[in-house]
Amino acid sequence: MIVEQVIGNVADLPPAERESLHVEKVVLPSADLVKRIQRVTTDHGRTLGLRLNSPHGRDGDLKDGDILLRDESGVVAVSVEATDVLVIAPRSITEMGVTAHALGNRHLQAQFFDASSEYGAQVMVVQFDHTVADYLDAQQVPYQRQDRVMPVPFRHAEHTH
Repeated sequence: MIVEQVIGNVADLPPAERESLHVEKVVLPSADLVKRIQRVTTDHGRTLGLRLNSPHGRDGDLKDGDILLRDESGVVAVSVEATDVLVIAPRSITEMGVTAHALGNRHLQAQFFDASSEYGAQVMVVQFDHTVADYLDAQQVPYQRQDRVMPVPFRHAEHTH
């Protein structure tokens, strides 16, 4: 079967429907969320082809919980693997600026969260890289290494000089 569009997200379903729904999962690493064409296999062994033609009303990337297929037995939904990340929590605006500048010079994509997020603090999150951890250790910038399901996939940063 070929899936050409996402038909919703499990998180957007009413709570009662979510609780009673059978969810067959397609487990994907974060890097595969940006691929428009791919072959995937569910946790029940069913193989699907993805040929996503349109950005389904959002930025176009797959998200955790996206529903690929719905039938009488339930739904097939995307389940994103956790990503190995560094959660960086600078102590001051100066420390944040210097750190962000240093990491930006490496063209490393970062995601930023405020205190109302699941992190409970203002943090910058980047994919794990041992050289970044070494830099943070040398500069004594507080951070934690964690496995997280990121709301947006990390992409290779494109740029020109």
